Amino acid sequence: MKQGTLASRNIRVLFWAELFGSVRFIQPVLALFYFSRGLDEASILWLLLFWSTGVLIGEIPTGMFADRYGAKWSFMIGAFLSIISHAMLIWAYDPWVFVISSLLSGFSVTFFSGADEAFIYESLKESNEENMLDKALGIIQSAQFMVMVIVLILGAIIAQDLTDEQFNMLIVLGVFFQSLQIILLAFAKNPPEHGSYRENPFKQVKEGMLAIKKAPQLLWMFLNITLVFIPSVAIFDNFSDKLLLDAGLPVYFIGFSLAGLSIFSFFVSRSIGWMTSRISRIPFLYITGALAVFGLLLAAFYRENLWILLLIMVLLRFVGAVRYPVYAQLANDMIPSKVRATTISLLSIIDSFCDLLVFSSVATIAVFGFDKLFLTAAAIAFVGSLLPLRSVNRERN
Repeated sequence: MKQGTLASRNIRVLFWAELFGSVRFIQPVLALFYFSRGLDEASILWLLLFWSTGVLIGEIPTGMFADRYGAKWSFMIGAFLSIISHAMLIWAYDPWVFVISSLLSGFSVTFFSGADEAFIYESLKESNEENMLDKALGIIQSAQFMVMVIVLILGAIIAQDLTDEQFNMLIVLGVFFQSLQIILLAFAKNPPEHGSYRENPFKQVKEGMLAIKKAPQLLWMFLNITLVFIPSVAIFDNFSDKLLLDAGLPVYFIGFSLAGLSIFSFFVSRSIGWMTSRISRIPFLYITGALAVFGLLLAAFYRENLWILLLIMVLLRFVGAVRYPVYAQLANDMIPSKVRATTISLLSIIDSFCDLLVFSSVATIAVFGFDKLFLTAAAIAFVGSLLPLRSVNRERN
């Protein structure tokens, strides 16, 4: 990747912004925090459903906002709302506070969803490097894994007694570091053509839908990615600390285990360009989809064995780290520049509907135990991994 270009500047800014924005000291004990505040397995999955509802509400308007006013302002607004949603957890003793926090958190994510890919892709086009989007996204994504090494260890140590005061301290520390993200995002620079769309908003959405209609393989590819991601990452990760505790790992060691996984994910994310230079992107997605199904099946039957559980976590972390950046490269090659963020947001609406369907279905099964929950998750991932994948020649927009 060339140095001194707009792309290198924006990738560097988003890397550091992602690093500070990912600081959530509550993460290694999040499920235990939920349980301490009176929630159960089904309630936690329902919170994911409300989070997806927030995403569903925000996707189109925030995607249109990014195409009209640029990703920089979109990022800063999203970061501010994310801080508010995280801070609300301090006062979350009643279910309705958790619900509002989840809705707001999901809504805040939409200011980044689509806009980040469009922002980096258009920046790369300025130096004719748009074929390196997956590598760029892997670099940015690696920031969250790097910071989580420290966050996971400190979070688990601070909350080793699982007291309310310790949980609140973790939340306050997270809010402080996330506030630095907004300052860093101010140094981002919009590409020349990014944020210049001024046509009628309805036409903007129509053009985004037309882009998907012209490339139906884009929709199938997106469904493949999202139906594997939801059960193998979104659902599994929400119970990782509880699973480790049930497998006999002390609370203060949970942070070290998750930190080790973050180090692994960091190097995997940094190696995406290397991997896709040796394995074509389409076969790579099929292989990782099969790994996700295998990992979830193992979780259904052997999660109480600590070493097997750690192997499962390694497999699913690998899948979660590599699949989306590779998909993003294939997808953005098919999307027109002027409605890139809007088109990606339209696809994300489908993702939100899938979230609602999967989370509500799995939540009703969660009351029967983790074995049924993970068998259902494996079945969903299996269906998703079978959906057809096909790339096209890169479109010079």
